[in-house]
Amino acid sequence: MALDIKVPVLPESVADASVATWHVKPGDSVKRDQHLVDIETDKVVLEVVAEQDGVITEILHEEGDTVLGQQVIARLGSADEKSSSEKPQSAPSDAADEQKSQPEKQVKGESVEIKVPVLPESVADATIATWHVQPGEAVKRDQNLVDIETDKVVLEVVAEYDGVLADIIENEGATVTGEQVIGTLNKGEAAAPKAESKDEAKAQSSDDSSDSSLTPSVRRALSQNGISTEEAAKIKGTGEKGRLTKEDVEAYVKAKTQRQAAAEAADKSLSEPVANSARSQKRVPMTRLRKRVAERLLDAKNSTAMLTTFNEVNMKPIMEIRKSYQDAFEKKHGIRLGFMSFFVRAVTEALKRFPEVNASIDGDDIVYHNYFDVSIAVSTPRGLVTPVLRDSDQLSLAELEGGIRELAIKGRDGKLTIEEMTGGNFTITNGGVFGSLISTPIINPPQTAILGMHKIQERPMAVNGKVEILPMMYLALSYDHRLVDGKESVGFLVTVKELLEDPTRLLLDI
Repeated sequence: MALDIKVPVLPESVADASVATWHVKPGDSVKRDQHLVDIETDKVVLEVVAEQDGVITEILHEEGDTVLGQQVIARLGSADEKSSSEKPQSAPSDAADEQKSQPEKQVKGESVEIKVPVLPESVADATIATWHVQPGEAVKRDQNLVDIETDKVVLEVVAEYDGVLADIIENEGATVTGEQVIGTLNKGEAAAPKAESKDEAKAQSSDDSSDSSLTPSVRRALSQNGISTEEAAKIKGTGEKGRLTKEDVEAYVKAKTQRQAAAEAADKSLSEPVANSARSQKRVPMTRLRKRVAERLLDAKNSTAMLTTFNEVNMKPIMEIRKSYQDAFEKKHGIRLGFMSFFVRAVTEALKRFPEVNASIDGDDIVYHNYFDVSIAVSTPRGLVTPVLRDSDQLSLAELEGGIRELAIKGRDGKLTIEEMTGGNFTITNGGVFGSLISTPIINPPQTAILGMHKIQERPMAVNGKVEILPMMYLALSYDHRLVDGKESVGFLVTVKELLEDPTRLLLDI
């Protein structure tokens, strides 16, 4: 019996989503909890996994399609539906066996140094985050070899030639500088097939599959628990073809924690109480990005006179516009019409009317900016980042949506550049996609203010003497009181509210 594959329940502030990437195709066999498809919203990417073993019988919505929460996007049949079409594989020929039994042959090539990329002027050093290959492994030209993590972005180092990784000079966690040699590659070196037992071949196939097809949830779990590539290879996968699942990683971490706790208890004196493994601890070093975020947040709290003012906005007018023109907008511009473009447009207009909010403090001077660069807070597996949408006053709603989507995808994939992370006069953050009803966002120095969006919640409201149920959103504006007074901060937030509740004013500039 076919099982429906559905879009997850979307946050209340997200009206619809897009099918980003299918990781399977019709006819593919899948295992329970296998990652099937990515569903992309305005701010986050949701993973849809298989609820049971089976075969993908039909994909109803292709990549790029707009979908709603709980909408059926594919169907999963039983494993028996594919078994009848499978043909038994023929036994390997004597010639193939003879070839496998031959000793391994290698063709030596020129040794090429693997170096850290040139770091931006504002970055003194970096950290080796993850090696994706190990010595002796064959690599292809332009294959990602290692991730180099700076304070703000992750740089990928790719192979310049086909060959084999000869040596790793700097291991994961090492601090490196620009153009430092971190490994060597034997250019043009290749390995011929070597004899291997069935068990070795099976294990190798399992390892290769696991290394090349880790799902985002598995990679996130490995990163959060500080598990290196070498250590991850030792974890036994229970997914299809031995692939790792998130549950495999969690079980490995739990077992490892228990072993460590037991070892610590054994080392203690018998007179001391034995430590309870259920109350054990794990110490993991902060990533460079997390340390940088912590430093900036602490600096913002200590070096600014930060206050927060609140208001609420009726989202019904914008929701009606999106409902009426969503299809026509997407057909013409090739992108969905979301909420963020309206907020960026409203904020930009408010910044024009309140230049103090668009300014910054430099020593004893106030710097007024005559341009409008808006930072958009994006949640990534490595932490919160704020890439910049430049010249927002010169962009149409479609261009704003395209720019926001591009920054969100780059942030998710770790592709943001230093230029895209530098600057910005004002920040918008949307905690509503995670269900936050109200919060006090922290200023992003050297900016003067930040706007926090929140969850859209239906509430009874008094309208012209009558009670109506309206979709309301709380807005929070945190600002530096050294530069912005209460009058300007409240006026700014009221302007944003009025422009959103009457979107026609955005078009008429009134």
